[in-house]
Parts: sequence; structure tokens; C-alpha cells
Amino acid sequence: MEWRVKAIRGATTVTENTVTAISEAVTELLDELETHNNFDPDDIISAIFSATRDLDAIFPAAIARQRPHWQNVPLLDVQQMHVEGGLVRCIRFLIHVNVPHPIEIYHPYLRQAKSLRPDWSLRNSLLSAEF
Repeated sequence: MEWRVKAIRGATTVTENTVTAISEAVTELLDELETHNNFDPDDIISAIFSATRDLDAIFPAAIARQRPHWQNVPLLDVQQMHVEGGLVRCIRFLIHVNVPHPIEIYHPYLRQAKSLRPDWSLRNSLLSAEF
């Protein structure tokens, strides 16, 4: 079997800048990632999380680190570049993972972040219906 490194994108939004709200949103996002993609979390190479400047109650990577099999994944948090009129209270990720080739990748865009990639949100809705 041939393996390749794939990048998976995803994003969500948070209702407020609190540890609880951010934890719930990141957990929901990562649950969606793991539920709809066929890979072992031990095959994750690295993950980069970005948050808009209005979110600073907790690091998204700290939430990911609590998940089973994520303890040894190199994680990085960065601040998303501010663009006037951009989506607020938004958390994004870029995850690199070793996967068998070929494989269908599901990029989860949840809540208000669906507006960032409407093309993927529609396709992901169709894929979700198949599961």
C-alpha cells in the first residue's frame, strides 16, 4: 500500500472568548475530523491551530493535547492575521497526516466557519450523509 502525507484543513467559530466555549468548539471540530476521516491519530505528523485575535482564553492546542493519541503530536498555536471584515471568533487548523493513497479527505468547516469554504461545506454535507 502506498502512503502519502496529506494536509487537512478545518475551522469553526466560538460564541464567546471563554475556556468552556473554546474547548467545546475545538472538541467538536476535532471529533468531526476524526469521525469522518479514515486515519489513525498516531499517524498525525503535526497540527497548526490559528485563532483570531479576539480569542485568548485558552490555546486550542492545549485542548487537542488532551485527546487520546494526540499527546506526542507536535502542535503549534498562532494568531490568525487580522483582516478588516473577516470572520470573528474563529479557530482554524492545518493538520498533516500520513494516510494510505488514495483516500477521500473530509475538511470540517463548522458553525459560522462554513462561510469560509462553501464549496467544501456542501461537499462535506454530501459525504456526511453517506456515513
